[in-house]
Amino acid sequence: MADLSGKRYGEVLLVEITESGPQATVYNSFPLNDCPAELWSKLDPQALATENGAAAVLLNGPRYWLMNDIEKQAQGPRETKTFGGIEMIKQATVQLTSMNPAPYLANEVSRNTVFVFNAGEEIYELIDPDGHRWVMQTWSQVADPDLSRADLPGLAGRLDVPEGWTYAPRVLTETLRVDTTTRPAQVLQDNLTNSYSLEFD
Repeated sequence: MADLSGKRYGEVLLVEITESGPQATVYNSFPLNDCPAELWSKLDPQALATENGAAAVLLNGPRYWLMNDIEKQAQGPRETKTFGGIEMIKQATVQLTSMNPAPYLANEVSRNTVFVFNAGEEIYELIDPDGHRWVMQTWSQVADPDLSRADLPGLAGRLDVPEGWTYAPRVLTETLRVDTTTRPAQVLQDNLTNSYSLEFD
């Protein structure tokens, strides 16, 4: 598979209200298309919710991958849906902390994947007060449409991290594998909606 780093995509989350709170089914445009801007900009969450019988629809993108590879075992036949002309694949379910999750609060994501960051790559991490590392998996143009890869090393000055948290770039001396094939991923976003995965020990 070609290197994923820097590839653009978008997601549509179909939200339902369950006994344990809001749960979203995540549809992703990758690798079917690069979430064309002219189609993405016209998506109407309320209309999509009505069309798909969802309690709400959340639009998540455009985003860009930072890992080099994704290893994923198929969990049955591939399911696709088309939203406003953008074809997407069902990729995960997310238990949301709320309908509008706050920054720096983790959500559980069932995605059955391994995210692979190659040795020698520069990665961007949040380190929480317990010393756990959270690696940026995607950078986002949701909050800042002009945010670019070149901005990421110096992002610390723009992040409103909670007390005791830090943000820093790091060059990998060995391959980093974030393996969530047997347990839910822990995923959070910063105040610019960049997404991070907890690096399990």
